[in-house]
Amino acid sequence: MSTSTVQGWGLRPATSEDVEVMAELRAVVMRPDLERLGRYDEHRVRQRFRDSYAPEHTVVLEAEGAFAGCVTLRPSGDGCRWLESFFLAPELQGRGIGGAVLAELLARTDAEGVPVRLQVLRGSAARRLYERHGFTTEREDPVDTYMVRLPST
Repeated sequence: MSTSTVQGWGLRPATSEDVEVMAELRAVVMRPDLERLGRYDEHRVRQRFRDSYAPEHTVVLEAEGAFAGCVTLRPSGDGCRWLESFFLAPELQGRGIGGAVLAELLARTDAEGVPVRLQVLRGSAARRLYERHGFTTEREDPVDTYMVRLPST
């Protein structure tokens, strides 16, 4: 993905060296929801990220040259994209940055004509962001909600 500016933020391609700072952000951001669901594990929350990290499909969000978040848009064998690992530093949430980044990524998938899927922890505030951007629930289990967004025409 190319470098771009989103409301004063920049996106750059991720590298293998970014994995630890991303794993740490994941642990911080997901902790409240995982604890609420009784599923927080200090080691597992980081290791799951490390095990699935795909820098070739991930971008880093930066503010003033510093790491501020990340997002992965992974191709799937069925022609859709999976939105994964969308994390923004807690002190920067609620400022419209996540929505702007998501809108940019969805414009790309719309141009390709592909649907986007994701899973979000049940009860997570992030679900409202996804719903505002056209995602609808496909199914739920006791822990996750699976959502899809069809391409806009």
